[in-house]
Amino acid sequence: MVNYMGVESVRKLVAQVGFAPFLTQLVAEIETDYRRWDKFDKSARHAIHSKVGVIELMPTSDGEMYCFKYVNGHPKNTAEGLLTVTAFGVLADVDTGYPLLISELTLTTALRTAAMSVLAARHLARPDARVMALIGNGAQSEFQALAFHHLLGIDTLRLYDTDPAASDKLERNLAALNLPGLRVVRCASTAEAVRGADIVTTVTADKRNATILLPEMIEPGMHLNAVGGDCPGKTELHPAILQRTDARVVVEFEPQSRIEGEIQQMPAEFQVTEFANVLLGTVAGRTTAAEVTVFDSVGFALEDFSALRTLYRLLQQNPRLAQPIDLIPEMADPKNLFGVLQSPATMTPKPHPTLESVTA
Repeated sequence: MVNYMGVESVRKLVAQVGFAPFLTQLVAEIETDYRRWDKFDKSARHAIHSKVGVIELMPTSDGEMYCFKYVNGHPKNTAEGLLTVTAFGVLADVDTGYPLLISELTLTTALRTAAMSVLAARHLARPDARVMALIGNGAQSEFQALAFHHLLGIDTLRLYDTDPAASDKLERNLAALNLPGLRVVRCASTAEAVRGADIVTTVTADKRNATILLPEMIEPGMHLNAVGGDCPGKTELHPAILQRTDARVVVEFEPQSRIEGEIQQMPAEFQVTEFANVLLGTVAGRTTAAEVTVFDSVGFALEDFSALRTLYRLLQQNPRLAQPIDLIPEMADPKNLFGVLQSPATMTPKPHPTLESVTA
C-alpha cells in the first residue's frame, strides 16, 4: 500500500498543526534542503505549452529520496469556475524506486510558495520591514499575507487588484481571522499600494509580458517579491527595474529562471545570484539599507521535495490522516506478477516504510 493525502487530509493536517506552526516547519525544511544544494539533482522543469496555459513536470532527488510534481497554469480557468493552478506530487525511495507518498499539491504549493517567499525575504528584505504591498489578490494572496504577517512581522498590508472582487475576497478572509496587529489598507492603484512599502509582493496571473511594477514606483530599500511571472512570456516587472545599479536580483535555479522568470527579459550576460549561495554565505544578500533587492521566484522542484517530506514526516505523527491505496502489487513471490491476475492469495501486504527507515 502507498500513502495518499488528498485535499481534505492536507486541510486537516494544517488545521491540526496550526497554520503558522505548519509554515514554520515548512520554512525550516526548505532552508535545510537549500543548504544541501549540491546534494540535489537539478534540472529546469519540463513544460508543455499551449495557447491558453502550461502543464509541467518538476523532478528532483537528493540521492536518497526522489520527487516530482505535476502542475498546470491556466489563467483562463477562473472564468470557467476552475483553479488557475492545480498540482499533485509523488515522493519515492531511491533505493527501491517505490513511491512513499502521493499527495495533492494544489494547497501545498500555495503553502510552500509563501514559505519560500518568507525565507527569501528574511535574507533580502530590511530587518525592519513592516509594510507590504500585495499586488494581485487572487488564490495565492492569503497565503502570502499570512506568511509575512506571522513569520516576518508585517503589520500593514496594502492591497490592489484590477478585479475588485478579488480584493473583496481577500479582505473578507483576513477579517474573518481577526488577526491582532494586522492593518489592511485597500488601494486604488498599484502606484498607491507600493508607495512607502518596505516589501512589494506581486502575484498576478495573466500569461503575458506585463509591467505591473514600473521604474518610478521603486523606492530605495524596497524588497520585491516577484512571484507571478513563472513561465515564458509571463513577467511582472519592467526590465529597467532589474537593471538598476542599486538592485540585486536573486533567483532559485538560474537555468530555469532564464527561461521562465523575470530575467527572461535580460541578456545572457546579466548577472544574478542563486538563493542557495546567499544561504551558504558565498554571496551576500542585502548589503545596505538603501539597496533594492529582487527575488525572482518561479518555484523550484527542491521546494516541492521539502514540502512532500514535511507532509510525509507529519503523516507519520498523524497516521489516521493517511489513506492507503493499492498502487503497487505486494506479492509473496515478486517474480510471479502474473499470479496477481489469477488469485488475490498471491498478494502479501507489507508494512509501509517510515521516513526514518528510508533516510537511515
